Amino acid sequence: MALSIMIQGTGSNVGKSVLTAGILRALVRRGYSAAPFKPQNMSNNAAVTADGGEIGRAQALQAHAAGIETSVHMNPVLLKPESETGAQVVVRGKRLTTAKARDYAKLKPDLLADVLESYQILANQFDFIVVEGAGSPAETNLRTGDIANLGFAEAARIPVALIGDIDRGGVIAQVVGTHTVLPSPDRALIKGFAINKFRGDVSLFEEGEATIAELTGWTALGVVPWFDKAGLLPAEDALDIQSAGDGPIKIAVPKLSRIANFDDLDPLKSEPGVQVEMIPAGTPIPGDATLVILAGSKSTIAETQFVKDQGWDTDIAAHIRRGGHVLGLCGGYQMMGKTICDPHQIEGTVREIAGLGLLNIETLMTPEKSLNRVTGMLTANDIPFEGYEIHIGETSGPDCDRAWLTLEGRPEGASSSDGRILGTYVHGIFASDAFRDAFLKRFGHEARSRSYAQSIQTTLDDLATHVETHLDMDKLIKIAQNGV
Repeated sequence: MALSIMIQGTGSNVGKSVLTAGILRALVRRGYSAAPFKPQNMSNNAAVTADGGEIGRAQALQAHAAGIETSVHMNPVLLKPESETGAQVVVRGKRLTTAKARDYAKLKPDLLADVLESYQILANQFDFIVVEGAGSPAETNLRTGDIANLGFAEAARIPVALIGDIDRGGVIAQVVGTHTVLPSPDRALIKGFAINKFRGDVSLFEEGEATIAELTGWTALGVVPWFDKAGLLPAEDALDIQSAGDGPIKIAVPKLSRIANFDDLDPLKSEPGVQVEMIPAGTPIPGDATLVILAGSKSTIAETQFVKDQGWDTDIAAHIRRGGHVLGLCGGYQMMGKTICDPHQIEGTVREIAGLGLLNIETLMTPEKSLNRVTGMLTANDIPFEGYEIHIGETSGPDCDRAWLTLEGRPEGASSSDGRILGTYVHGIFASDAFRDAFLKRFGHEARSRSYAQSIQTTLDDLATHVETHLDMDKLIKIAQNGV
């Protein structure tokens, strides 16, 4: 039976996902076979797994850190927000239903069996499972039927390490306050704590660390300094999307309200000579942009209206008149057409909306979701790429006759007659170095000898070293060995 530790946080975005990746890589260095597990995740940034489902992007990165293939069992419940109050519920990689928050609360207890079974499948395959919680266990109003934090830890009998974020301030209150509001049985599941994202001289927090240990009785596992290279790793939370890069090629990306699979942009952000500028709502698209990218979205119809509400449709039209280029990825591709039809009301009550009219195509929303890993070619010069599809809807029209990609022998995507406006359903294409070079060459970019995949590996190695230096891995492993 595998050893297990659960990494929970005093709140969202305290660095659980990155720390989990670093712990996994550190465990592998110590000779363990290790795997990530997140019982319940909420994210529109998903990855297609080797077994044909979808999981949160963070768990895919964590699997990469552990040197293993992805599986739907690593994130058995994935919630993909579609509105302010509702989300698509994905169970073991496949869509189960769409539910509002109150209805999902009633559904959670029924999902616990699936979650525990997926955990057990992994525990039978690996030496060590590093489980990541979601949000905060101190949200006692959500404790009944919980499958994301202490409810899961209790059911699976897994000890917990609690992570506090000192960068936000008030970290002593974060950790001690969590201890205070929890009932005694839940407190007993938490065996240790660590402080994350420290800036400056770590020794200055020795007294604070001792205070937390005294007030909670939990084992101090260390103070982890800010990891500067975290921005080089694919982010899962849309709150973490930042502009990046510097150079003559400016890529403007409107920050959509439900932007999805935005890690498509990461290889471009790391490319020398390229700057990717995220455009917040209410801000015009800059007139000096070389390329505008419309990224994926979980709610294409609502997002199309959102783009119009910001005036970005007018900005993009002006950009095209100035000779600019536009690329639509997945949902962004669908928005670029003449119409989007949703007769089954999959996305909501609106059955049809006029698109941005940038391409002569139309999209019909269909209930079936495409979930595929794919390989293909840039049609113009047979440059290969790897990627994945994760979408609903079928797109057709005259501009599809000018497909600019070949996907496993079939045409994919659409382009305008002058080739300046392009769209595709395929995610992840820019992670392929030769493809990225060929695409950027049209803007005068010079190819450089470097590997995006290797940069991720190097960053994960650096992260593991950072974790091993500042987090007491021996104590962490001991907690897992002692159990609950």
